This record gives sequence, structure tokens and C-alpha cells, in this order.
Amino acid sequence: MKSRTPVVIALAAATAAASAMVAVSGPATARTPIPTDPAAVAALAKGSAAALIADRPAVLLAGADEAFVQRPVISTDSLQYVPYERTYKGLPVVGGDFVVVTDRTGQTRFTSVAQDRPIGRLAVTPKLSAADSIPLAKAELKTVKNVESTRLIVLATTGTPALAWESVINGTRIDDHGDESASRLTVDVDALTGKVLRTKDNITHVSGTGTGWITGPVALDTTLSGSTYSLKDPSLTTLTCQDSSTNTTFSGTDNVWGNGTGTNKETGCVDAFYAAQKQKAMLSSWLGRTGFTSSGGAWPIRVGLNETNAYYDGTQVQIGKNSAGQWISSLDVVGHEIGHGIDDNTPGGISGNGTQEFVGDVFGAATEAFAANPNDPFDYQVGEEVNLVGSGPIRYMYNPSLAGDDNCYSSRTPSQEVHAAAGPGNHWFYLLAEGTNPTNGQPASTRCSGTGALTGVGIQTATKIFYNAMLMKTSSSSYLKYRTWTLTSAKALDSTCGLFNKTKAAWDAVNVPAQTADPTCTGTTPTASPSTTPTTAPVSCTGTNATDVSIPDAGSAIHSDITISGCARNASSTSTVAVNVVHTYRGDVKLDLVAPDGSTYALKASSNSDGTDNISTTYTANLSSEAANGTWRLRAQDVYSSDTGYINTWTLTL
Repeated sequence: MKSRTPVVIALAAATAAASAMVAVSGPATARTPIPTDPAAVAALAKGSAAALIADRPAVLLAGADEAFVQRPVISTDSLQYVPYERTYKGLPVVGGDFVVVTDRTGQTRFTSVAQDRPIGRLAVTPKLSAADSIPLAKAELKTVKNVESTRLIVLATTGTPALAWESVINGTRIDDHGDESASRLTVDVDALTGKVLRTKDNITHVSGTGTGWITGPVALDTTLSGSTYSLKDPSLTTLTCQDSSTNTTFSGTDNVWGNGTGTNKETGCVDAFYAAQKQKAMLSSWLGRTGFTSSGGAWPIRVGLNETNAYYDGTQVQIGKNSAGQWISSLDVVGHEIGHGIDDNTPGGISGNGTQEFVGDVFGAATEAFAANPNDPFDYQVGEEVNLVGSGPIRYMYNPSLAGDDNCYSSRTPSQEVHAAAGPGNHWFYLLAEGTNPTNGQPASTRCSGTGALTGVGIQTATKIFYNAMLMKTSSSSYLKYRTWTLTSAKALDSTCGLFNKTKAAWDAVNVPAQTADPTCTGTTPTASPSTTPTTAPVSCTGTNATDVSIPDAGSAIHSDITISGCARNASSTSTVAVNVVHTYRGDVKLDLVAPDGSTYALKASSNSDGTDNISTTYTANLSSEAANGTWRLRAQDVYSSDTGYINTWTLTL
């Protein structure tokens, strides 16, 4: 018999659907012309979002002491994204962010919420002072250069919301390879206990490979001041290329740059500046985005980092060298690092739970494809031109296993080292863009599961689907949520469901499981996710939900919902709940039925000795005290470790 490890979970009342994509439908209005002026469209989005938030819908999990701060609207072809941040008793709530999505007429379509539980009643008087918390934060780094800032916050990203001191510390850390490297670390220290609740490194790293110098003869848009030219973009003046030793922008009198030698810093800046300008053009042409930051700005790119590395840290992009001393500023490496900055400057900040590096790789590949440079051709390899340690590309998007990374998603992916965790996301993006058997010279790829060939949508469309998903991102991002966000994005971009079906097929092919928040697509306007607008039964007293819902191993409870309407009576004393749960050790699973008024009816207890597979049973319950109409929930929880499963389907007859 397998050893069973019990897990005790504290359940909150409104946990299940809080962070899901919620389809929202505003009140019907008279038909009005769709505005064409971008400012008017943005104003409509702001007004509609503000009106929705004023009603404090349940999905926000908002209490009386909370307020919301609207951020600038982000516009794309068809949708407007209105990010919000949250405060509690005047303190910023880290992890309290959300996004309201509207169409061009101002009609609200979706919300995307980071929190999965309400803050409740939280005292905001710290027991530790800010000064007491700083040594605890400093201890997270090997060496400390300075403490950039410290503030009191409510942390809502990990478990029960907590009062915390949040500090940003600059220094060095020991990286995953045992090397000492630069760090700009955010540390959250519990303001009551002194426990370190969370750390987040704002420097995002990539390793490159290359022998070159890379892009060959290129044209650069530079700035002339008096008789001096400089590597400063004339239309995006915060985009410069500098010597990292002095933070001085490269300049000269002849507007001729570099000598083609990979160890020369100015030559490294030629490649880096060219890549950044190509990425700027790609963002504008493919995605309608102006600049890299949320305000249309950029950061200096600095060549000369004395590390075999490159990174973005929120204020700059630093470019290091390979083992031969050549600067690693290829199109995909620079595109990757700026991609981290774009990730940081879309709602929710830098992606988490193992997704951040594949996000960077998507932007690196898109930049390389857009540039179409013959000396650094488009190939879905990462860092193939710069040969950081003499072993070729560091990642292969079409087959991550070539670099020792996983091709397929599993429960361990979110906890892997972030570069290794990029494998399933890179594989998904390749299958979406190119399919399994491309006809354009790109290599074939394989599925992790399922059968049949996949046909790609092209890298431009794939990038557009992904970028629009990023605009729904919250601070609780994950592979599972990116599945939901990209499906929602694909559906909004194509009402025929063609893009939706290919996006879904690619996620299925890399084993990222279906989520209750995933939209469905039948060729109409966006519809609600199953977890938040449940399956609606016909006008009768029975209903079925056949959407798969994963049950996390030894995790929190999940729900599958059915809404009964048109049944104007109480439920029967012999109501039935027909359940089909696929699970490799059914004794792990506890099942309850939750009535619309919150009353709970136990269906099945857990057992550490019932090792049979699956649950396929019809339970009878006396529900005669309950009104039939309303949303009924099947609640499932896996209370022991080692085995997994999912709700396959269930039917409620009242």
C-alpha cells in the first residue's frame, strides 16, 4: 500500500473562481457608432471599467477598506485593457491587481483578477519597524550594495494575506550555477513575525551563444547634436547604447560605428542597438505598441558587463560576453532581455511560476523573425549566434529536450529553475506558430500527447495572440493562467474560432491541462468561463457540466459548477449527483455538494486505504430544504499526496 501524507488546507469561502477569467456583460444599450479616435475609445474603456468597479462585483473579492487605482488604458485592435491596483486601508496590496477588458464601444467583456481569496480583516499596525526588517531582507543576498527602498504593504500573493515590509536590495547572489551574479532583489518580510514571505529578483538573466559579430553591415537610426552623432534613437530618446563601465552613450563625428570585432564594445553596441530598433519596429508593426515601457519609453542598453550573461533589471539592459570575450548582443538575446522589460511593463509585472523565460524567448524569436537579417537568421533557437560557453544554442523552442529541458508540462514545471521551466512554453509557442510539420524550412516538432498533425498560425499571429494575453496578465501568472488568457485572446482576435482551436490544440499537445476558467468558442462573441459563469441547464431541474477540472495533488479544493434555472420549486428529497472523477487513487478525494445558499452536503469522504482508480458513482441526497434554482457546486479536494486526477463530468438532478 502506498504511504499517504495528509495535508490540512484552510478553505476560504470565495476561493475557487477569484483569479479566473470572468466574462462580463454590461447592460444593453442603444446601438451607437464605434468611435475611431483612439482617445475616445480609451475614454469609453476607462468609464466602463470605472462603472463596473464602482459596483464592486464579487469577483474582485473586495472588502469595505479597499480602494482601487486605475492605470492607463492599453489598446489593441479590438480590445481595451484597463489595469487596476488595489489598496487596503491606504496601503498598496501586492498581488491585488486586476484587469478589466472592454471592446471598442466600451462594453465590458472580461475581468482578470490576481487574488484567490479576500483580504478580510487585517490589522495594519506592524510589530517590527522598517529598520528591524532591513537586516532580515539583506540576509537574502550574498553581498549588499544598498537598500533602494522600503515600504509597508499588504502581501496577497502567497497564501493568507499578510502585512509586510517590502524592501528592494541591490547586491549579489549565488545563482543556480553556483556563480556570484548581480541582483536587485525585492524581499517581503512579515511585519508581525519577521518571517521572509517572498523574494523576487528583478534582474532576469539569459545565457547566449555566438562566435560572430553577428548582424554584419546594418543601418542605424542615430541622433545628431551639433557635429556629434550618438547611439540614441531619434524617436525614442530613452533608447541608447552605452559603455557599461562609464554609462556613457557611444558617440562620434562620422556616424560610422564599430569595426566588426566581437570583443569591441562599440561593435557590441551596433548589434544591440540594431536589435532594439528592430524590436521597436516589430512592436509597432505587429502589435501596435509604442516603445518598451508602459509609457512608451525605453531603457539604456549597456555593453561591457564582465559576466557571461545578460540581464534586464527594471532600469537597464546589461550585455555581457561569451567565454571568448565577445559581446553577446544577438537579435534574440537582446530581444529576450527587452522582452523581460515588456513583461514587466504590462499588467501584473514579470511573469511567474516558471513562465518568465519563455515569455522572453517569444519576444526574442519575434524580433529575430521581424529583422530578417541574413547574418542572424530566424530559427527558433535561443542564443545560437553567440556561443556563450562553446556548446551551441542554449534553448531550442521546437525541441527543448535538445538542451536538456522538458518538452512537456508537468506539476514540477512551476518549481523548476526558470530557464529549464521555459521548455513547455517554448514548445507550445512553436507548435502554435509553426505546427508539427512546417513547410517553410523550420524543423518538425512533436506532440507530448494526442495524435494528428498541428498546423501553425505563423509567428506574427502567434505573437499577437500571446501579447494580447499578456495584457490580461495579473501578478498571479502561471502556465495554467496563460492557457486561459491566450484562449481568450485568440477568441477575441478571431470570431470564427480558428485561432482559438489552434491555440487550444497547442496547449493540449504540451500537456498544459484545461482549466475551468478556459473560454469555449462556437463562432460567436466571447462567452463566460465555466468556473465563473457555470454551465446553464435547460429550463428543467437537471444539469450537466462536462468541462474537465484538474484536482491538484494534496492541494486546495476546486469546484465545478452547474446553474439550474426555470425550476420553480425546492429540490427533491431524492436528488441525485452522478459523478465521474478520473483519479489514480480515489481514496485521496473528498467530494461535497455546495448548494446555492452555501450549505454543504457531504458525498464522499477520503480514505487512505482505498487505492482503486476513479470514482464513477451516483449519490442520493435529501435536498428538499434547498431552492432548486441557483448555482450548485461540486467541490473536490485531494487530501493526500502522490496521485492526481480530475473531474471529468457530473450531472445534478433535483
